[in-house]
Amino acid sequence: MQLDLEDGMHRKVEVLVIGAGFAGLGMAIELLRVGRRDFVVLEKAGDLGGTWRDNSYPGCACDVPSHLYSYSFEPNPRWTRVFATQPEIRDYLARVADKHRLRDHIRFRTEVSGARWDEDAKVWHVDTSRGDTYTAKAVVAGVGALHIPNIPELPGVDRFRGKAFHSARWDHSYDLRGKKVAVIGTGASAIQFVPRIADDVARLTVFQRTPPWVMPKADRAITTWEQKLFHALPGTQRAYRNLVYWTRESSALGFAVNPKIMELAQGIARRHMRAQVPDPELRAKLLPDYTMGCKRVLISNDYYPALMKPNVDLNTAGIAEVTAHGIVDGAGVTHEVDAIIHGTGFHVVDGYDHLDFRGRGGVDLAGRWREQGIETYYGITVSGFPNLFFLLGPNTGLGHNSVVFMIESQIRYVRQCLELLDRHDADEIDVRPDVQARFNRRLQRKLGRGVWTEGGCKSWYLDARGVNRTVWPGFTWRYWMRTRKVRAEDYALTRARARV
Repeated sequence: MQLDLEDGMHRKVEVLVIGAGFAGLGMAIELLRVGRRDFVVLEKAGDLGGTWRDNSYPGCACDVPSHLYSYSFEPNPRWTRVFATQPEIRDYLARVADKHRLRDHIRFRTEVSGARWDEDAKVWHVDTSRGDTYTAKAVVAGVGALHIPNIPELPGVDRFRGKAFHSARWDHSYDLRGKKVAVIGTGASAIQFVPRIADDVARLTVFQRTPPWVMPKADRAITTWEQKLFHALPGTQRAYRNLVYWTRESSALGFAVNPKIMELAQGIARRHMRAQVPDPELRAKLLPDYTMGCKRVLISNDYYPALMKPNVDLNTAGIAEVTAHGIVDGAGVTHEVDAIIHGTGFHVVDGYDHLDFRGRGGVDLAGRWREQGIETYYGITVSGFPNLFFLLGPNTGLGHNSVVFMIESQIRYVRQCLELLDRHDADEIDVRPDVQARFNRRLQRKLGRGVWTEGGCKSWYLDARGVNRTVWPGFTWRYWMRTRKVRAEDYALTRARARV
């Protein structure tokens, strides 16, 4: 059974959750766990899965080990690879959702078009693309950061007569075999799909602006006996998960404590490149000139070999313009292509610009963030926007560990905020402005010492002002400790009216 309302109807709920990816589904499970059944999950697409529904390009897989990139309360002993592929992660989320009967609460093909805080009634009024509206005591936004494709506005792109699409909107109906293809971008998606299409296309030209650091991928099939062991003795799987967690957690030393530590990892990456790329001229194009970690660190065993294929070219001259039948690079050379694939990532620091959330006094959240910079409290609450909570919000992304760990910390924190409302018989909870300001001053001081700022590169971690609004600066266990219990004194709790 799935939630079904006629378009244009109105419904009152205690909690409204936006998004049915890892964050939104995790929040729904937590609400059910504590007996809160009066909630709805609004999902703009026709199915659940979030990032792992949208990104179905060839070779799509996670770069965090599967036993860690999953809910701690829903272990999967049947993962087939150390780094799970997109179909397996999508299927995992579907199984978890069905186990908890979450589809009963999900309203698919329903995009939130706006939300307004009612200061008198102390509720959120939420509008949707379908015309139905909601009144909610609390709104939890699990919208994520990797869902709005970033397609560069290249000169002449409207003239192109071939096929063009973004990797997150892969056109599986288009046959790439025998085609001349241009790939724009060399980020996390491109290094996964380039090796998968290289043998099928007639010619592949990869346009690189900035080379990524690429580490070897310690991937392998998980044996049947390992799966049976994890199934029969769940404690062994928990122990393995903990081992993976602490191994990855240690790398935060190089990201946030002392970027010079990254030189050790850079040595591994250089040896990996030398082993796979014998051509010194190509190696020179592929070697980054910034400290590892300044941009997202990638892992692959087949990207460099793909670039060595005779039908593959790496172009570092830039793009001057797009013509009807090709791309003119920065050196004036025309490359005729049948298709252009954008591996150019997502709108991240500007990914909240589409949100039409109006808080106390009618203040526009996206407008405030554009003018003043994005500031939250632990990426979860925002001063002036009572009863609004973000999951995997600003400055809670990671470059070294699993964001699912962060999500679980946040859903527990949101649940405690709702309990705080009940315990104080209050109608709104709003983080105090001074508390939020003090938190962000400390946060930015620490980020300023990290590799993201000191590493000598420009990345999607930084906003237009060069301020990091994306990642958490350091150890995730510290985030867990600081969000493990809500501090009531950090919040203003108020009532709409006197109780009878």
